Amino acid sequence: MLKGFREFILRGNVIDLAVAVVIGAAFTAVVTSIVTNVFNPLIGLFFQAKSLDNALVVTVGDSVFKFGAVLGAIISFLVVAVVVYFVFVFPINKAKEHAERLRKKGVVEPDAPVTELVLLSEIRDLLQAQQSPPAAAGRHSDPLP
Repeated sequence: MLKGFREFILRGNVIDLAVAVVIGAAFTAVVTSIVTNVFNPLIGLFFQAKSLDNALVVTVGDSVFKFGAVLGAIISFLVVAVVVYFVFVFPINKAKEHAERLRKKGVVEPDAPVTELVLLSEIRDLLQAQQSPPAAAGRHSDPLP
């Protein structure tokens, strides 16, 4: 029984999930702090209220409808989505695109046309291979100067 539990705990999926939960909690704290300390005060200024919970309150008889609280939750969701996208997702995607461009830079595409320089370099390498010992044949594989 303990052996099975140990195998379960040490399985890669469980460890990955645990790491994801911990990182997710830390990420949530960062996003919540940005929204709570930067954007919510700005929204409060726009509505001239310290909190949206106290804005747009309608009382009918004994019932109290807090439309401001609902509006605040919707705005908070949208602000969190905007912060996550523009502060985290967008820059990370741009960095990935930039890294991909750098990785591909200098790589010849398979369908790229063969240039005269490439052909002359191959001819030069073949001639040197015929005239030199085999060890020196791979020494000059760069394009012609």
